[in-house]
Amino acid sequence: MRVQKPINSGFSGSSTASDVLKGIDIKGKTAFITGGHSGLGYEATKALSAAGAHVVVGVRDMGNASNALSELTNITLLPLDLSDINSVRALAVYINANRYVFDYVICNAGIMASPEKRVGPGWESQFATNHIGHYVLVNLIWNNIRSGGRVVCVSSAGHHNSPIRWDDIQFTRGYDKWAAYAQSKTANVLFALQLDTYGKNKNIRAFSLHPGKIFTPLQRHLSYEEMANEGWMDRDGNPIDPTFKSPAQGAATEVWAATNPALNGQGGLYCEDCDITGLASDYEGAFVGVCEYAIDPSEALRLWNFTANLTGVNAFPSK
Repeated sequence: MRVQKPINSGFSGSSTASDVLKGIDIKGKTAFITGGHSGLGYEATKALSAAGAHVVVGVRDMGNASNALSELTNITLLPLDLSDINSVRALAVYINANRYVFDYVICNAGIMASPEKRVGPGWESQFATNHIGHYVLVNLIWNNIRSGGRVVCVSSAGHHNSPIRWDDIQFTRGYDKWAAYAQSKTANVLFALQLDTYGKNKNIRAFSLHPGKIFTPLQRHLSYEEMANEGWMDRDGNPIDPTFKSPAQGAATEVWAATNPALNGQGGLYCEDCDITGLASDYEGAFVGVCEYAIDPSEALRLWNFTANLTGVNAFPSK
């Protein structure tokens, strides 16, 4: 098991995406980010672009994304619907044909607590969008990631609510939107762990992270009443939880994990507040740290093989 131990990065939960890039030269680098036009993704895209990187953004709605990113420079928009494997494949073909090479791949897009929906051959939509789509994308563009590059998967402390439900991954016996979200976020952590195992010989490392609690379009499926019941806001929609971050603060950990040289030579680790975090059992508070089932190498390999069999996609078939 990887050693989950903070490195005292010098940053914190109040650091912003721009803060973590100060003093780091990423001019001439190329980043690919999913959902980089909204919420945390927008803040990550803005910070990377301002620091001199070319940012390729995979988006479902090209019109909305073009409007949202119109004031940023050095941006390329490409169509991507992570819930549609044909869309993911088409994007990978385009990336390969145009010989893109990425220094950073940030798997940022996702959905949360959405109503029950089936996509593709009947896959539960949160698992399909948050995990399967990113798995297929990264595998298909693996040869477009530069040696020395990093893949960063935005997970969540929500992974504390569920391991992989091997007996019913697709929720065929009753749907629970929060359990489905939690499982998909555990899958993000396990995917990064196994990808790092495969990629480190090429010096491509992978990380996962909890960005913090942030009000973004991710909450689009939640009512004010539901968020009030969670203690996030009052019933009029006014935020009341002081632990919530701004979007710029929420984007900091994914940008830090993608670019910071303090992580050179490391990988397969779960991060929070711009640092490696400890195990959940190391902390007294709830939803802090990473659960051991989410960084279990046997679970990571099992999920990789499951997803490879489900999709027919695997960049490492002989491993």
